[in-house]
Amino acid sequence: MVVSIIERQDPAVVRKDFAEELRKGLSSDLKRISSMYFYDSKGSHLFSEITKLSDYYLSSCEQEILETYIEQISDMVAGKKFRLVELGAGDGRKTQILIKFFRKNGLDFEYIPIDISEASIQNLVEDVQSKFSDLKLTGLVGNYNSVLELLRKDERMNFFLFLGSSIGNFSTKHSIHFLQKLRSLTLPQDIFLLGFDLAKTPVTLRKAYEDSEGITKQFNLNLLSRINQEFQANFNLNDFEHHAEYHPEEKCMKSWLLSTKEQDVTIKELNQVFHFHAWEPIHTENSQKYSLQDIERIAGESGFKVLKNFNDSKNYFVDSIWQHNSSFLPSSI
Repeated sequence: MVVSIIERQDPAVVRKDFAEELRKGLSSDLKRISSMYFYDSKGSHLFSEITKLSDYYLSSCEQEILETYIEQISDMVAGKKFRLVELGAGDGRKTQILIKFFRKNGLDFEYIPIDISEASIQNLVEDVQSKFSDLKLTGLVGNYNSVLELLRKDERMNFFLFLGSSIGNFSTKHSIHFLQKLRSLTLPQDIFLLGFDLAKTPVTLRKAYEDSEGITKQFNLNLLSRINQEFQANFNLNDFEHHAEYHPEEKCMKSWLLSTKEQDVTIKELNQVFHFHAWEPIHTENSQKYSLQDIERIAGESGFKVLKNFNDSKNYFVDSIWQHNSSFLPSSI
């Protein structure tokens, strides 16, 4: 098992940043906590369980796309020596569809999953190597900037994966900023596969983000449990309710935790008390939805061109294949 630590998270820095996020976010008129803090060990496990739910169509739709169009995807790198680089790799389940097919058809590649979480990468690398023992595999731990700058020193072609509509956690403005940065750190011959969740009936979206089994509720409430444990807070989880709602004018699914009563919450490590009115929300997450026109526009404004869009049979989800647009004139990043 090969795991390279490019940039290890300093626990003291992470804790300081989290504390500052809580201080600012819970003191603002519209309370908020960044979704990046969902993913402690329990939160990561709960999210993995969410992706297996029938209500959470995103995973099954993207899996269908990869299985249906695997030959066309493979043709884009056939005959080339390349690295299969996965950003925010998670558990890598869907990526194994590609790995299995590429190996069966004799493609010459190395798998490089990237994540900021060392534990996640260790688990993924161990799982993949148990199934593909002779696969050349290097798990990289660090932020995207530091890792991609390292990869760029080698002129070998990269096939980048950014699956699961992870791009949807950014606003459109921030997604373009991120993608322009990604373009600046990659090579003209590189290929990109990005997952985009399409706009659809709010009924389907609501089920996906407020599932009938209550696992998404547990996932969201675990954020408060984490704050209790790490900062000696006294959030009573029974006094908060998970709520998700689609905003069609923004094409955005938004999630909140609602205080079900007027109450004060003490966070001892911050030496602060935060007051909540009855049904006051804490905003926790945005999940952007897209049209095909949105995808084309975002690609163009980020310096890419769309080579191909692959849809699932319900037209719920798109895996979009991009490459650098050589005529793009970048603005300052």
